[in-house]
Amino acid sequence: MSEAKPIILKIGGSAITDKTAELAAKTEIINRLADEIKRADLDNLIIVHGGGSFGHPAAQRYGIKDGYKDPSQKIGFAETHHIMTMLNGLVMDALILHEVPALSVAPSGCVVTENGKIKLFDENMLKRIMKMGFTPVLYGDVVFDEKMGFTVLSGDQLVAYLAIKLKAEKIVIGVDTDGLYDADPKTNPDAKPYKRLTLEELKKIQGKLGKSAGTDVTGGMAGKIAELIPAIEQGVHVTITGATKSLSINRALLGKDVLGTEIEKA
Repeated sequence: MSEAKPIILKIGGSAITDKTAELAAKTEIINRLADEIKRADLDNLIIVHGGGSFGHPAAQRYGIKDGYKDPSQKIGFAETHHIMTMLNGLVMDALILHEVPALSVAPSGCVVTENGKIKLFDENMLKRIMKMGFTPVLYGDVVFDEKMGFTVLSGDQLVAYLAIKLKAEKIVIGVDTDGLYDADPKTNPDAKPYKRLTLEELKKIQGKLGKSAGTDVTGGMAGKIAELIPAIEQGVHVTITGATKSLSINRALLGKDVLGTEIEKA
């Protein structure tokens, strides 16, 4: 049973789904990541995954992020949550197949936001799950909101919130590029990677960070960084690396050198 500070792994929806097609999971990558997580053999790990081509299109279609405006959105809220449980099911399948004692935790059932920001979250259940040696798996989800009725909670906000609340040792973020670049490396061959950034440097380049390819109601890479800044301000170390590259996530979880971007407060 672990008393170590948690390590939080965020698996980006862009890495485990094809965001240019709807409901397109990259099952080979999900399977390989489950193997890498198993081999890291951490009993202080929390996993959060994004929505990719599962959650985002439905959420956008029904305007869920902007809150409850019309009864016709209720089916959209239900559909978005259900679609996210489908993607979560694929992640859980792979983890359990690789004998990771993973336990799915649906944010819609334990988080309440106010104007899109987490207001209520009972972290005692997470602590209990981890104390017993299980690995909690959360995900970007639709949640109830005290002012807006409901909204979309990004996995990135969840990661930053948990990192602060549980005093995490570090956050590892697996994306579909090798960290942060000064331009989109998928479209610009001259894009240069950032190896290390302080909080101050990160804030300066924030505006240059790209939007997402495909549908993303949570604002692409720029949105991710904005959500993570509060955790970095609290001194949590962040590593952003390519989840699509073999062993990058395993190495990052174990604190080894990886191709990617390291972000620290100073």
